[in-house]
Amino acid sequence: MLLENKNAIVYGAGGSVGSAVAHTFAAEGARVFLVGRTTAALEAVAEKIQASGGVADVATVDVMDEDAVEAHADAVVRNAGSLDVSFNAISLPQTGIQGTRFVDLSPDAFDLPIATYPKANFLTARAAGRRMTVQGSGVILTITASPSRTAVALMGGMAPAWAAVEALSRGLAAELGPNGVRVVCLNAAGMPETPQLTEVYSLHADAYGISRDAFQARMTERTLRKQLPTVAEIADVAAFVASDRAAAMTAAIANLSAGMIAD
Repeated sequence: MLLENKNAIVYGAGGSVGSAVAHTFAAEGARVFLVGRTTAALEAVAEKIQASGGVADVATVDVMDEDAVEAHADAVVRNAGSLDVSFNAISLPQTGIQGTRFVDLSPDAFDLPIATYPKANFLTARAAGRRMTVQGSGVILTITASPSRTAVALMGGMAPAWAAVEALSRGLAAELGPNGVRVVCLNAAGMPETPQLTEVYSLHADAYGISRDAFQARMTERTLRKQLPTVAEIADVAAFVASDRAAAMTAAIANLSAGMIAD
């Protein structure tokens, strides 16, 4: 198994991407620590992981609260012995953020993702980096989306926020690399089976005056394989990148856009 005897924190584990990654990490042998703001959602994920023979712990933590993040990371190391993987999959509801032109967007709506995503990733990565540096090993994963590197209308502050997370990931990799810590960002195109993408595609479809299915078809056509990535595909790559088999990979933006971005 790719992650046997590894301890992994998954932030935003109650969401579609976070829960899928947590399931895959557990299936690959990791003990997963599920973190989020809604206990019921986390417990539902934990129950499924445990029913499949995996090991999962649940903690309700606000990732914008640096003291809470630090205390939880301490608890993981104290209880499990190490912190080997950290993955941040937090997200915001996108209504009022996407689907509006910059010239019509309020400053608060523009600022919300920029104030949230980079800071949340900074706090969780900092907590992981401090403890991984001491143990001399570890992997920090972040996730963004293709508009960080392409020209896409109606994204509001999301594309700048994702670009900031990618820059943060590279800087962390440079600083933590000499201590045996890798940092990789997963850049994905939209995963249409997730509730958040249903919301996002509906916002963009409404702005263009077309159906959600028509907008999804438009996005699908932009990929080279004419198929958007699935959550399971993202989770599989996350597990590989977090494993020792990807030991040479750091400061990288892993392209999971199905060819929407050509590197």
